[in-house]
Amino acid sequence: MSFLRIALIPVFVWLIVDEDTTFAGLMLFSAVAATDWLDGTIARATGQVSELGKVLDPVADRLAIAAGLIALVIRGAFPLWAALLILVRDVAILIAGLVLLRRNVKIEVRMVGKVATFALLLGIGAVSWGTLGYPLSAAALAIGWSCYAVGIVEYYAATALYVQDARRQLAA
Repeated sequence: MSFLRIALIPVFVWLIVDEDTTFAGLMLFSAVAATDWLDGTIARATGQVSELGKVLDPVADRLAIAAGLIALVIRGAFPLWAALLILVRDVAILIAGLVLLRRNVKIEVRMVGKVATFALLLGIGAVSWGTLGYPLSAAALAIGWSCYAVGIVEYYAATALYVQDARRQLAA
């Protein structure tokens, strides 16, 4: 499922950036984001959790979020400053992850990180919906910014916990 999510990235980016198909692109981006939860649930329920899946799933998440944010910023549906708060953290995590991988250090994903990602994805979608003026835009903006605020705090709290985990692993 992670491979499919990655394969759909160029499709939803193209759809979002084109003003005539933005709505379809936003819906596809939301569907790709929602499959993250579905992917993990199915893997755990069927006992098909793999080491490749543990790496590929967060990579697919980060790629989809980054591509979606960039497309939404280009389209004018999401503010650059808010996107950068997510993207800068993700780039830092990616670089740290590569360094840790080279040292054979694995950091387990924490629930706060998963909840943060969920809140941010909901926030990104709702803010974009509201900014684009789709039905119930005022409510979407209120919900979206609330989810974004909670999600970004959790995102950076998770980062602090991951740094602690990495330090412990490296010291061991």
